[in-house]
Amino acid sequence: MTTQQSAHGTTHDGAQGAFLADVFPEVRRPDAGAVLISEWDAGSPGGQRAVVDGVARVWKETPLPEGFLSRVLFTGTDGRSVLNYGQWTGHAARQEFVRIAEDSGLRERIAAVLDGVVEVDGTGPGRFRLYRSLLAEEAPGAVGCVVRVGFRTSGHEAARRLVDGLMEMFGGRQGGEGAFASHFHLREDGRQVVNYSEWTDAEAHQRQVESALQHGGAVMGFIAGLEGVEPLGFKRFVGPRGLVRA
Repeated sequence: MTTQQSAHGTTHDGAQGAFLADVFPEVRRPDAGAVLISEWDAGSPGGQRAVVDGVARVWKETPLPEGFLSRVLFTGTDGRSVLNYGQWTGHAARQEFVRIAEDSGLRERIAAVLDGVVEVDGTGPGRFRLYRSLLAEEAPGAVGCVVRVGFRTSGHEAARRLVDGLMEMFGGRQGGEGAFASHFHLREDGRQVVNYSEWTDAEAHQRQVESALQHGGAVMGFIAGLEGVEPLGFKRFVGPRGLVRA
């Protein structure tokens, strides 16, 4: 695999195609038919660095099949969390890569990097699909922060009711200074919704929390009134490390 510079940053080229390194993924890319999301607790800022550096290094050394679109890790502003976001053309493509990974020893090398790291929900990467997105009328600059907002839901109906209601409430438009989008992902089993929300920086999101997302406000009141929906809070993440297919 060779490495070179492009107008968009470092690229890694090989028989499997070209990838941009250490950039935010394109969440709404039309060829992404499956998404994997998980979160790890690395315990400390040093643990975060060890995880993202180690996993990124392993993935950059591994031949990646055509169905692989992205694998990006982010460090939490809490100093211990790591967000794992991956895209595939479909679940069949991911399963084929899992088979290749087992044969090549990739699984063991990743496990070695994650030794002692706690998976937050303990169930492994959740299989999701992008359902709907709130989009800002104009991009406010460059994405610098991702906010993961989680909800536990009782099934597909409750999950869709949550997202559809928020879309209607905001008229399909993302609000807030410094906001780009809120991308609502539904877990394959209907038991979870993850809002992957993009912002210029953590401070911009905090201002939105303090102005429009307070308990007792319209948004939180709507969510509180939904049967089968339990808010799980949010975490902010920065510093993307990984590969995104160009």
